[in-house]
Amino acid sequence: MKFTKSIKQLVCFFSIVSLHFSVKAQTPETGNSTHEKWEFVLEDTGDILQIAIPSIAGLTTIIKKDWNGTKQFALSYGTSFIVTHSLKKIIKKERPEGRNLFDAFPSGHTTSAFSGASFIQRRYGWKYGKWAYLGAAIVGVSRMEGPDGWHDHWDVLAGALVGIGSTYLFTTEYQREHMEMGFSTNKDGFLIAFRYKF
Repeated sequence: MKFTKSIKQLVCFFSIVSLHFSVKAQTPETGNSTHEKWEFVLEDTGDILQIAIPSIAGLTTIIKKDWNGTKQFALSYGTSFIVTHSLKKIIKKERPEGRNLFDAFPSGHTTSAFSGASFIQRRYGWKYGKWAYLGAAIVGVSRMEGPDGWHDHWDVLAGALVGIGSTYLFTTEYQREHMEMGFSTNKDGFLIAFRYKF
C-alpha cells in the first residue's frame, strides 16, 4: 500500500506540474499563426512527460529499495540514450518542414518516455505499466502533432522501439523476497529458522 500511495503522489505531482506548464503554454508570437492552442499544450505536455516518466521509473526503484532494479534501469535507460543519439549522428535524417536540421531519426523524446514506461511495465507489471505507456504514447503524438512537428511517424516508432528494446535487454520482473532462512549456533545447540511471507 505504501508503494501505491507513493506512486500516486508522484503521478499527481507530475500531472500538476504538467498542467501548470500547459496552461502557460507558448502562444504564437504573431496573430497570423496557423497553430491552435491545443497544439502548444500537447507539445509542452510531451516535453514534461518525456522527463517525468523515466524519473518516476527511477524513483520507484529507490522508494521500493529495489537496488537491482535501479541498476537495470540505469543500464536500459543509458543504452537507449546512447543508441538514440548514435543513430541520429549516423543516419542524419532531415527534420520535417524543411528545418535544415539532420537529427530527426529516432525521436529522443519518444525513446526517453518509452524507456521509462517499458521499464515500469516490465519490472512492476501492467497494473502500473499501462498508465506509463499511455503517457509515453502522448509524448509520441506530441512530437508529430505539436506546432513544431519535429518528427514523422517513423522517427517516433523507432524511438519507441529503441526505448522498449533496451528495457527488454536489461530488465527482469521484480521478485519480492518470499522466503527467509536463518541459522544460529551456540554451545548448547543450534537453531534453524524458516519464514515465508504471503
